[in-house]
Amino acid sequence: MVNSSSSSKTNRTTKKATASSLGISRGMLYYKYLQEEKDQKVKEKITSVLLANPYYGHKRVAMALSIGKNRALRIMKKYGLKPLGKSKKFSKPDDLNKPDTEIPNLIKHFCPIRPNIVWVGDFTYFNFQGKFYYLSTVMDLFTREILGWSFSDHHNAELVIEAFNDAKRKHKMTPDYCHSDQGSEYDSYKYKDLIKSHKTQISMSKKASPWENGYQESFYSNYKKELDHKNLNRFDSLGELVEAVALQIHYYNHDRIHTSLKTSPIKFKNNLIVHKVFKETGT
Repeated sequence: MVNSSSSSKTNRTTKKATASSLGISRGMLYYKYLQEEKDQKVKEKITSVLLANPYYGHKRVAMALSIGKNRALRIMKKYGLKPLGKSKKFSKPDDLNKPDTEIPNLIKHFCPIRPNIVWVGDFTYFNFQGKFYYLSTVMDLFTREILGWSFSDHHNAELVIEAFNDAKRKHKMTPDYCHSDQGSEYDSYKYKDLIKSHKTQISMSKKASPWENGYQESFYSNYKKELDHKNLNRFDSLGELVEAVALQIHYYNHDRIHTSLKTSPIKFKNNLIVHKVFKETGT
């Protein structure tokens, strides 16, 4: 029969010897074991978040789990958990030699305090079954919500006009300012006349300054990689691709955490509405 006190004493002696050989205190052995347990639990949660949101970096993962971003980064590095890669910037060769427009950047130093002050527009392309298609979107600069969009096999004035009209139809509003780059689509008379007809001021980024429309640039960078635009031929038809485009926009608006907002655009907007009602009624 083994004496339990003798066995316990032997275990303590063994742990002490092990700790001594590692040059640490015996308490550190327990600490490392408990820390590893905690990290494993967080790792499992992070893995679940990445399964649902494979392009989340450590900041969005931290927000989703309500943990510190440094902790999320440490554990993701420790276990080799990484989001999928980035997409390349869309360029428009036809606009490279286009002269500067006289329209200035009116929102350069703006910080909107409510929705529908500034809408920003841009478009990108997809290569599907050997042909190019284009997606144009309109975003509210305050809520970061994609208000309207259009999809076409041509990038022209009609593409960006339809995105603006879609936003107007859905939200029954027009903004004080409409911002874009200096692309020929936005510099067309058709587009400019439409915007002006709503008493909206047109604003444009300085030529070759994509950071002046960084809101849309950032949106497309993430949107295209999350749509897995390099693997679009997994869709059997154009209709399936358009459906995927729509679903990805819905995901962005309703579920995807925006790092600036700390939540999704729709949840951010809904919180504003609730706060406004509470402020006005006290209930």
